[in-house]
Amino acid sequence: MLSFASTLVARAARLFQAAYEEPALWTISAQGRVVGTLMCEAGAWRLSWFDGAPPRLVNYAGRVDVDGDAEALAIVLSERLGAPVRLESLPV
Repeated sequence: MLSFASTLVARAARLFQAAYEEPALWTISAQGRVVGTLMCEAGAWRLSWFDGAPPRLVNYAGRVDVDGDAEALAIVLSERLGAPVRLESLPV
């Protein structure tokens, strides 16, 4: 139950941060390793991939901002990869 509450609080904090156009940074993890980042600065969203990231993710050409909901992007990327993709917020 505590884990679920923590997840909800973290998600709400990320949505609040994105709504006020504060700089935000997330790591993108898949298959047990960090494969890229998601950055939001001044309302502009940008995906960056590291060397060796799965090609299905690197070739993603869909919507990045997903209305400021990073968790929704994680779901879209997970469906694309066929494996769980996790976004974790980092302090900027």
